[in-house]
Amino acid sequence: MTTTTITVADMVRRYADDIAFVAEESPAVDLDSLVDQLGAAAGQYETAGITGHEDIAAAAVLLAEAGRAEDPAARDLLLKRADVLCWEIEDMTSEYRTMVGG
Repeated sequence: MTTTTITVADMVRRYADDIAFVAEESPAVDLDSLVDQLGAAAGQYETAGITGHEDIAAAAVLLAEAGRAEDPAARDLLLKRADVLCWEIEDMTSEYRTMVGG
């Protein structure tokens, strides 16, 4: 069985545009910016009543931990867990766009 490695660059590439729209900022280009924007977006999703905002907040915590992890295996695990929690960002953002007219 092969395992897929998730990198910080993968996380930024996959989620930065959608999260930036919700956070009302320019797309993140690094982990710290993505973590900050995920936290802001989680609050926006919650305010809009969009299900899944808790997962986005939890993903921000995991990504922050990944950024501090010295052990590569621990970092990989944290990134994978965060990626799983972010799987609905595209749908959540689509719902958010509909609500705010964007």
